[in-house]
Amino acid sequence: MILDDTIVAIATPAGRGGIGVVRLAGADARAIAEPMLRLKHSLEAGRAVFGELIEPGEDVSPEGPLTHESSRAGAPAPRQHQDRIDEVVVTYFAKPHSYTTDDIVEISAHGAPVVLRHIVELAVARGARLAEPGEFTMRAFLNRRIDLTQAEAVRDLIESQTLFQAKVAAQQLEGALSKRLQPIKQDLVTLIAQLEAGIDFAEDDVSIMADAAILGHIARVRVPLEELAASFAFGKIVHEGLTLAIVGRPNVGKSSLFNRLVERERAIVTATPGTTRDLVSETVTIGGIPVKLMDTAGIRRALDEAESIGIRKSMEALADSDLVLVVLDASHPVTAEDGELLAHVEGREAILVENKADCASAQFPVLSSPLPRVRTSALTGSGVAELRSEILHHIGGDAGAQRESGFLTNVRHQGLVRDSLAALEAAREAVGNRIPHEMLLLDLYNALRSLDEMTGVTTNDDILNLIFSTFCIGK
Repeated sequence: MILDDTIVAIATPAGRGGIGVVRLAGADARAIAEPMLRLKHSLEAGRAVFGELIEPGEDVSPEGPLTHESSRAGAPAPRQHQDRIDEVVVTYFAKPHSYTTDDIVEISAHGAPVVLRHIVELAVARGARLAEPGEFTMRAFLNRRIDLTQAEAVRDLIESQTLFQAKVAAQQLEGALSKRLQPIKQDLVTLIAQLEAGIDFAEDDVSIMADAAILGHIARVRVPLEELAASFAFGKIVHEGLTLAIVGRPNVGKSSLFNRLVERERAIVTATPGTTRDLVSETVTIGGIPVKLMDTAGIRRALDEAESIGIRKSMEALADSDLVLVVLDASHPVTAEDGELLAHVEGREAILVENKADCASAQFPVLSSPLPRVRTSALTGSGVAELRSEILHHIGGDAGAQRESGFLTNVRHQGLVRDSLAALEAAREAVGNRIPHEMLLLDLYNALRSLDEMTGVTTNDDILNLIFSTFCIGK
């Protein structure tokens, strides 16, 4: 990929819209854009200028080509055969005060795909190159305007489905994770420097660190790094969402409860047991977390082949879900089928929901279970708000919004933090085994290298290409 040429791409989503934006970035961005524009004012950095998109044409004059002498003699100005295509607003960002730190020109036209494609074609004809996926953001990273965690946050912000996800991505884009990593890396670098000095200047009476001091320093680095690694449990849910299966015997109100959580009549509800034969899914937002709800077929001994298939799918959904709502009928005693179902979710993340609490005889079930429980009525809606709160509490969402910023949301980051912790553990064991400091430093450098790969201080082209290939073209 050549990074010193001028690139162009449509920066808005495919399809028709009120506005479409074409972005050019590079040293020749202004020279390429201006001939296709008739502007009310000349381009100035940081200002939007109204103008027209035109088809560049040849200069013609009734007296022949315009020369320097004829111009001084007052000859008439040339006319151009220029067809107007669209009205546009053009914004110019001068280097280094732009997204990529290059000169950038953004042309906002009406969102007709044919017009936007034509702008790109005109730019390519004048020497621009079509941008690769994520190339604008890659240039921002390579030009050190942002680090790699911030670049990945750009993609997360674009792909966010909820406002909370957008806020988390915006924090990462501001460098929240990098700021959290910085003191950890600084402590590690300090330890490495002290050990290096003890080796290099041993003859100059520079003291060698005692084993206890080295272990204490490693421990001070490990503690915040382990806290960061633990934050991935919540960060992964924020980034990817949560899958929640609603399971139970037939006719305990699973579909009614599903409809209450979805807040519309999504699943069919009848008084006949076994109405739901297939999985019904819908994604809702609970506390800013995308939650995929799955209404399942009632689990019992199947009466026919179709119900048998539905029950098998229910068990698969139960096994694949992140959280399970086990629904019981609060107006009837616990049955053997309820007990078997509870045995299936043993050791799983689950909430016990005692539904039909509105019934006059709703004094059951009486059973011993360590699972948190909520009493609800899908018919009246009572307890549903408490159920949402319990779901959010169960996944850490209620505390998550109050957590310090900079938690892990990315599998790549999680793997690198684990690698760093593994290298620190190897260093700790090396100290206990009286390994020479020269060998101990190899483990410490490995720990530092993993953290550097998170921010992109040290990384390879294959990793960069993999990351930026997931971006949309134009960003």
